[in-house]
Amino acid sequence: MNMLERDEDSRPLAESPVPVSISAAFEGSEEIAVARDLARSFLSDVQTHHGLEVSADTVDIVQLVVSELVTNVRRHAPGPFLLTLEALSEAVEVTVWDTEPDLPLPRPADPTRVGRHGLEIVMALCRSFAIHREPVGKRITATLALTDPLGDETCR
Repeated sequence: MNMLERDEDSRPLAESPVPVSISAAFEGSEEIAVARDLARSFLSDVQTHHGLEVSADTVDIVQLVVSELVTNVRRHAPGPFLLTLEALSEAVEVTVWDTEPDLPLPRPADPTRVGRHGLEIVMALCRSFAIHREPVGKRITATLALTDPLGDETCR
């Protein structure tokens, strides 16, 4: 018998409509590695404790997406930022909020350009991608499938 952690209604979380999430606020310069570790640990907990299937590819790709988004924040946004990871029944949302009001502009693919491919990489790997201006700063959300992150539903 597979015992899953249960929500308040005594239903397994894998069957519950309530998403599982974690958020962390960052201010220093070591955040990129810490954010990747948080993503890996979160996805491990989602699988182990909440009964949702998470592929090894998803773990690697979510860590890459977190790394790219956090790197962009550290380079282009003053002040603190917030990272939120949310597991839904078939997807994981990676959201980064920062204090910079200017929205990033995705660049067209250019194999001769050195660097500045982070947003291009994130958009190529995600199921959906959104940028929203907030009263203070902006919020970027990338959504990836939990079990087949490179399937037909990516944003390519």
